[in-house]
Amino acid sequence: MAKKTRQTFQKREKEKARQQKQKDKEQRRMESKNRRETAGPAIEGEDPDIAGIRPGPQPLPEQWEIGEPVE
Repeated sequence: MAKKTRQTFQKREKEKARQQKQKDKEQRRMESKNRRETAGPAIEGEDPDIAGIRPGPQPLPEQWEIGEPVE
């Protein structure tokens, strides 16, 4: 009959972990909400995903530069 205590303990630990996960999730939601409120309005007519990209070919990153062979 002592086996039931182990299962009860595991169940209690699992419930504590679930509750902690819920608290963490709620805290992340509140931080995200506060960040959005304090960020201010977005610039009209500009998509933040493509801000700063100019039309046409883009410059190559340093590792792709054509030049002297690296030894």
